[in-house]
Amino acid sequence: MVDNFSDASITYETQRQGEDNILKIDCENLIKMPSIEDDEFFMAKACELLVENKGVTKIVFTQKRDYEYDYAQTNILLEIALLYNQLIKNKELFSYNALKNYGLKGNLERWYNEVHNVIFNMLKKDPAGCYVTLKRIVRRDMIALEKTVDTKAKQAHNKYLEILKYILKLLENTKLITILKPYLAGHSPGDREIYRKIFSPSIKPDFMFTKLMATYPKQALELDSYTVGDNEIIIFELPDTIQYLYHIVPPEFRLEEDEYELLDLARGILSEHKPEKQEFVDPERMREVFSNVGHDLIEELANYHNIKLTPKKINTLTNILIRYTVGFGLIEVLLEDKKVQDITINSPMGQIPMFLVHQDFGDCQTNIIPTVNDGESWASKLRLISGRPLDEANPVLDTEIFIPEVANARVGVIAPPLNPLGIAYAFRRHRDKPWTLPLFVKNRMLTPLAAGILSFIIDGSRTLLIAGTRSAGKTSLLGSLLIEIMRKYRIITIEDTLELPTTSLRKLGYNVQPMKVASALSKGSSEVPADEGIRTTLRLGDSCLIVGEVRSTEASALYEAMRVGALANVVAGTIHGDSPYGVFDRVVNDLKVPRTSFKATDIIVVANPIKSADGLHKWRRVTQISEVRKQWEDDPLRENGFVDLMKYNSKTDELEPSDALINGDSEILKAIAGNVKEWAGNWDAVWDNILLRTKIKEELINISEKEGNLDLLEAPFVIQCNDEFHRISYKVKEKKGVLDSDAIFFEWSEWVKREVKKLNIQNEK
Repeated sequence: MVDNFSDASITYETQRQGEDNILKIDCENLIKMPSIEDDEFFMAKACELLVENKGVTKIVFTQKRDYEYDYAQTNILLEIALLYNQLIKNKELFSYNALKNYGLKGNLERWYNEVHNVIFNMLKKDPAGCYVTLKRIVRRDMIALEKTVDTKAKQAHNKYLEILKYILKLLENTKLITILKPYLAGHSPGDREIYRKIFSPSIKPDFMFTKLMATYPKQALELDSYTVGDNEIIIFELPDTIQYLYHIVPPEFRLEEDEYELLDLARGILSEHKPEKQEFVDPERMREVFSNVGHDLIEELANYHNIKLTPKKINTLTNILIRYTVGFGLIEVLLEDKKVQDITINSPMGQIPMFLVHQDFGDCQTNIIPTVNDGESWASKLRLISGRPLDEANPVLDTEIFIPEVANARVGVIAPPLNPLGIAYAFRRHRDKPWTLPLFVKNRMLTPLAAGILSFIIDGSRTLLIAGTRSAGKTSLLGSLLIEIMRKYRIITIEDTLELPTTSLRKLGYNVQPMKVASALSKGSSEVPADEGIRTTLRLGDSCLIVGEVRSTEASALYEAMRVGALANVVAGTIHGDSPYGVFDRVVNDLKVPRTSFKATDIIVVANPIKSADGLHKWRRVTQISEVRKQWEDDPLRENGFVDLMKYNSKTDELEPSDALINGDSEILKAIAGNVKEWAGNWDAVWDNILLRTKIKEELINISEKEGNLDLLEAPFVIQCNDEFHRISYKVKEKKGVLDSDAIFFEWSEWVKREVKKLNIQNEK
C-alpha cells in the first residue's frame, strides 16, 4: 500500500510474527527520523493507520533502523486512534448546521473552528495538547457564561459546553491522559517532551534482528557504569522493581547512517555464503577467514561509495558484521563482559527482555529484546556447531559455543513441544582462564587450609565428587583441581557438554585427552553414550579420569572405574547434591549404584551458594569437605560413614577444620600417608605437609596483593609454582632425607621472588 503523506511516499504493511500483528511503516523516503514521541507527524500517521488496522499489537517505523513501539505503547495510541475514529463518525454533532441550530450566531464561527481544531487536527497528533486546550476553553467559557445575561445565549453556550465536556470525558477515560494527567498543569500544547513519559521505542539497525531500548529508564538510580571494549554499560536501580537493569549501548547502535548502509550491503553479500558444519569445527579459524573477507569487503564498499573510514572504524564495522553473520549478535556483546555469568532468554521472544546474572549485582534484566528471528537463527547455528538435533522429537539441546577473543559458554535450549511458547535459551559464561585454588581462596570460596587439604588429596590420587546445587561453582572448582595434578600425568576428561578448561590446559603443557559423549537428554544421537565412554577410558592406558557431571547411567561405569581401573590416579567428577548424604541418596537411590560401590568415593566436597539476610546478594562457598569411611553396611549417615574434615561456619563466613581433622582422625589422609615412606604412621608429618601447602597458597596471594598483580593467581603462574614446589620437595628430600617443610618453603619463596622480578622486568620492557 502507498499513502501520499506530506511531501513523501510512505508504504506500510501488516505482518504476523507469532502472536504479534505488526504494523510496519516504511519511512526510508522521509528526511526526518520517525518518532511518535518527538514528532506530531508520525503520531498522527500512526493514529490514521491504526484506525484502518485495529488488530495491531506493535508499531514499527523502518528507516535504516527499526523503531519499535511495543504492545503497551501501541495499545495506548490505539485507544486515541479509536476515539478519533468515534468522533469522526459522529461529526454531525459538531457540524456547522448543528452548531447553528444552537442559536447564537455571534459565536458560531469561533465555536466551529475551535471544536474542529481540537477534534480533527489536534487529537490525533497531540492528544495531551488537545485535552489541555479543551480544559482551558471550558474554563474560559464557564467564566464567560456567568457574565451572560441573555437567556437564549446562555442556553446556546451551555449546549456548546456540553459538547466540549463530552469530548473531555472521553479523553479522560483514556490511558494516555490518565498517565499524563499529573504532568499537565502548565503544559503547552505542541510541547512533545511530555510524550517521552509514555513512548520510547526499542531500536535496531536493518542488519539486526535484536532490538534495544536505548533510552535510559525514567526515575532510575545509576549504581555503576563501565566500558567493555566499545560497549557502554550502566547498572540502574529501578523504582518499580527489586531487580536491577543492565543497560548496554554497543557500537552498532552508535553508527552514522552511511555506516549502517555499508553494514547492510556487506551483510547482504556475506550472507550469500552459508557456513557448513565442518567450518564450525574450528571456530577460531572460521572467524579469522570471515573477518579477513569482511574487512576487505567493508573497505572496498567504503571506497566505492566514497565514505572515509579510519582503520579503527573499519575494524569496528568488521566485528559487528561478523557478529550478525556467523555469530550470535548481541549475545556476544553480553558475553564479552567478564562480569556477566549467566544469560537467560525466555519465550515468547520479542516480548520479554533478556535477563542475566551479574558478578556484582546478581539478577538483572537487560535493555535487549531478542526476536523470533533471533531464536531461529541461533538454533540453526547451534545445530550445526553441536551436530545434535533440536526438533519436536528432541526439544532439548545441550551444547557449548566458543567465540574467539570473547568467551566460551555452555548453552541450553528448550523448544516445542516441551516449551509451548517457542524457543528459550540459557547461556552460562565460562571464565576465560581456568580457575585456580589461590583464586578461590582470594574470593573466599575456600580457605587457605581447605586449598592445602585439596592439594594434598589430589597428589594422593584419591576419588572425589564435587557436589552442590545449580550455579554453585562445581565445574569451576573441579577445573581448579586439575591445575593441582602434576603435568607429567595424563588426564582424560569425559563431558556431554564441554565445560572443563581442557583447551587452556593443553596450551599450558598438560597431557589432556577430552572426550565428548551423548547428552543424557538427547535422543537418536550418533554420539557414544556416557557409560560406554567411561569404560573406554579404562582401555586407554594409565590416566587420571575426570567426569564433567554424573547424571545418569554413567554413574555405574564411573564407580567401576573407581574400583577397578583407576585406583592409582585421581578420579573426580561433579554431581548434584547439597550434602554428603544427598550425594549418597542420588548415587544409590536415583542412579542405582550399589551401596558397596559407593564406598569407592573417598572425598565429597560440597559447594553451595550462600545468601545475605536481605536476599539481595549471593556468594559461592565450599560448605563441607567430608571423607567417606568404609566400615558401614546400610546407611552411612546413621553408621558414621561420613566424617567432616572441614565445615562452613555461617557466623564467621569461614570453612573451619573439624575436630577429626585436627586430631588426625582421617582414614583417607592416613591412607594417602601410607603410600609415602616418611609419612606412614606419622600424622604430624602429614599435617605438616598440609600446612606447607596451605602456607604456599597464602604466600602466593600475599605476593600478588603486594605486587598489585592478580595474574600471579592465574593458571599459568600457579602451574609453574606447583611444578616448582614438587621439584624443590624432591631436591630437599634427596638432600636431607626428609620432606623438610621449612627448607621447602624457603627455597620456594626465593624462587617465586626471582620469577616475579623477571615478570616485572618483562612488563617494563
